[in-house]
Amino acid sequence: MSSKATSAKTRSSKDQPAVKKSSVKTRVVKKQPSAAAPSTTAIPAADLAAARRVVLDLLAIRGGSGDEKAVAERIVKWLREAGCPKAAVSFDKAHTKTPLKGNVGNLIIKLPGTLPGPRRLFMAHMDTVPVCLGAKPVVAGRFVKSADPTTGLGADDRAGCAVVLSTALQILRNNIPHPPLTFFFAIQEEVGLWGARFANAADLGRPKLAFNFDGGAVEKVTIGATGGHRLDIRIQGVPSHAGVAPEKGVSAVAIASLAITSLVKDGWHGLVSKEGKRGTSNVGVIHAGSATNVVADSAALKAEARGHDSGFRNQIVKAIEMAFKEAAKQIKSVDGKTGKVAIEGRLDYEAFRLAEDEPCVVAAAAAVRAIGRTPRLEISNGGLDANWMAANGIPTVTLGCGQMEIHTTKEQLDLDAFEAACQVALRLATG
Repeated sequence: MSSKATSAKTRSSKDQPAVKKSSVKTRVVKKQPSAAAPSTTAIPAADLAAARRVVLDLLAIRGGSGDEKAVAERIVKWLREAGCPKAAVSFDKAHTKTPLKGNVGNLIIKLPGTLPGPRRLFMAHMDTVPVCLGAKPVVAGRFVKSADPTTGLGADDRAGCAVVLSTALQILRNNIPHPPLTFFFAIQEEVGLWGARFANAADLGRPKLAFNFDGGAVEKVTIGATGGHRLDIRIQGVPSHAGVAPEKGVSAVAIASLAITSLVKDGWHGLVSKEGKRGTSNVGVIHAGSATNVVADSAALKAEARGHDSGFRNQIVKAIEMAFKEAAKQIKSVDGKTGKVAIEGRLDYEAFRLAEDEPCVVAAAAAVRAIGRTPRLEISNGGLDANWMAANGIPTVTLGCGQMEIHTTKEQLDLDAFEAACQVALRLATG
């Protein structure tokens, strides 16, 4: 984590104790008085009917990672029709820096305040995973699902976009007094948090409080998340005819199998727990060989390591690297040839954890409490845009907005939770 992330009461991953649960660490937060907490007076009610129209509209737009332009254009159309000044709308160039070249950058809307106070940022990501492309949103009781059973819904994170957009629209349409506000719609979250990674604090107006809407119940106030490291592993074997002279070959598949077996046997694959420290690892993708009658001369694998403690996560990475290098030495042809292993790794996102008295945490908990719900502070074992926002000097708390069974064809949006998120967001933006 950069030095920026350790300011504003954000602790680095090295300072964080290990998380003891396999999913998240949860604590119910008690009321804390703070100047950052939203006011309880003159808070308008969220326009829930309008918010529902917005979310159904956004859910129907195709927009996978790198292809968010149509979503961004629709958001801008909504904003301009509500009276948003053209000068308040801008796009950055994040999509020109990402491995997956996209068709649009991050969308940023900055409004000057009509009330004094620090600038507040509201964000969500525009892209969805491939299974959600072509979703046909329909309302079924108090839930939204896709009418096409072969697709997901894309509520991750179009529901978050709808919460943020609806908040902006209600403020613009009704001239509701507010402090300086930034609305940030990020790109390419699903493929590596790239939009948030390349966000610039100056472009965003250097907000002092930031709120990310992405996943689960609104009571879930996520104040920290794990760090993730990805590895691309390439194995070069020696080809030979598998029937005529298999002994002359070196199987890249055998090397990969031996390495993975070693990782499992030694406790470095799956849930990794050693000397009181915990993390995870996974070899999730393997492409190898070309035919059954050829000793496989190549294999390409993708693996990851996660952990809240950066030092222990690095131990997991080194264990993965060592397992593959040792396996390559052990598989030999009849004439002593061995395979080769090349590994490229990168930090996807660093772990972070906000202090419980960080202004955005206090404000979020107070807003959740104000609508009659009990906030739960949680630490996630998945990466969030908030990881990179923290690294870029913007402490960001994440709230849910009703997404259920994301990334599957069973995905649904809980309208009760979505509407509660809209109420919370409007309180945070105007209180």
